[in-house]
Amino acid sequence: MANHNVTTRLRNLWNGFLGLWIQRIENEHPEIAYQNSIQSMTQKYTTLKSAAGRVISRRDGLREQVSNAERELRTVTQQLQAAVATAQDDLAVVLIQKKNQLAEGLDQLRPELATAEADADTMKNNLIEVQGDIKNLKAEKDRMVGLLQSAEARIQIQSSLEGLSLDAEVQALSGVREHIKGRIAEANLGAELRSTDLDVRLKELNRSSAAVTARAELAAMKAAAAGQTAQAAGGDRTL
Repeated sequence: MANHNVTTRLRNLWNGFLGLWIQRIENEHPEIAYQNSIQSMTQKYTTLKSAAGRVISRRDGLREQVSNAERELRTVTQQLQAAVATAQDDLAVVLIQKKNQLAEGLDQLRPELATAEADADTMKNNLIEVQGDIKNLKAEKDRMVGLLQSAEARIQIQSSLEGLSLDAEVQALSGVREHIKGRIAEANLGAELRSTDLDVRLKELNRSSAAVTARAELAAMKAAAAGQTAQAAGGDRTL
């Protein structure tokens, strides 16, 4: 008993693992699951079609029997009327018995035919329904697989954008930016240096000009003082 329980549990465990493995495969490859379902429904359709063929064949056979019996009954009825009209009573008795047998047979055949026709209609409706399910499933397969492929592509793009390290690209651009800024700064520095050198020279020139002006002013002051002294000395000699 214990061994049987262990065996049962192991079998259930194995079936569980197998089911999970199959489910994972089908989730990763849904087209396989859809195709398996389509094949299963196609097999069901084939089996149902074969059964429907037998039902329809029986219906057609009953239709033919009923049609033959009705035609024979009409013939016997006409013969009976003729026998009665010609006073052939012995023949009329036989025809009446035959007519009653045919009518009784028709009473049995007609319900069987009605049942066979209902069964045939049911089978045809089932075939049409299964055929429609297969068509819808094929369309769903194409649509869902397309949606999955689109979603996976979007996820892949998002993962690439989120997971892809752009540090190298950013660093490369950063280096290029710094290089460009450095070259611009170098160019600006040359201009600044030239501007600074010009300013220094202008300042030196201004200082030189101020010194020259001061010396000229000093010389003029000395000349004026000398002139005044000379005038003063001349005045003294006149006196």
